[in-house]
Amino acid sequence: MDSDGSEGTDDADGADGVRRGWAERSGTFSPAYYADLGPNEVSETLASVLDFYADDDAAVLELGCGSGRHLAHLREQGFENLAGVDINDEAFEVMADHYPVLAEAGTFHTGALEDLLPEFDDDAFDVVYSVETLQHIHPDDEWVFEEVARVAGDLLVTAENEGNGPQRGRADATVSYVEGEFPLYHRNWKEIFSSYGFAQLIREPTSRDTIRVFRAP
Repeated sequence: MDSDGSEGTDDADGADGVRRGWAERSGTFSPAYYADLGPNEVSETLASVLDFYADDDAAVLELGCGSGRHLAHLREQGFENLAGVDINDEAFEVMADHYPVLAEAGTFHTGALEDLLPEFDDDAFDVVYSVETLQHIHPDDEWVFEEVARVAGDLLVTAENEGNGPQRGRADATVSYVEGEFPLYHRNWKEIFSSYGFAQLIREPTSRDTIRVFRAP
C-alpha cells in the first residue's frame, strides 16, 4: 500500500472508513497502479538490507503488499520464502497477472492487519516490513503496532512518510492526506518500536520516505 501525502479534510469516518477506503481503492494508488510502476528505489533498498542482515531462506512478510512489486524484486534477488497481506482483494488478481511466479510460490492473505496479524504465532517471520502502509493505520488501531512487533522474529523494516520534503506533509502536522481523502499519520517509528524492545540499526531519509531498520530483542 504505497501512497503519497497532501493536506486535506478531517478524518470523519474513523478507522472503519480508512480501512474501507483502501479495500475499495481503484485507479491512482491502487494495486494495478503500482504494478504498472514496478519495483523502485525502496525495492532495491529492501533487497540490500535483507542481503546484509537476513539469510536467503528467511521468512519474509510484507504488510500491505499490494500487487507485490517489492516482493517480486526480493524474489529476483534470491529470497523465496515470501508472504504478504493486503486489504484490497484485487491485489492478488493483479499479482497473478503481473508477477505470476510470485503469486504461485508465495503465501498471501486478504484482510486488514488488525484482523490478520493476531492469527500469526509469535516470531512467525524472520523479517517483517512495511512500505507506506503503517502510516495509514488510524489512531484507534495503534494497538496493532504491538502485533507487528510480536510477529517479527529478527528484523523489522519501515519505509514510511514522516513528512519528508515540501510536498510530503508538514513537519508540524501529525496527519496529511492522500488526494484530500485518505489520512496519512506522521509518527515517530523509532519511539514506537523501541517501546517494544527493538533496536534501530539504520535510519535513511529519502525524498519521499524515511527507511528504518530495527533488530528484534
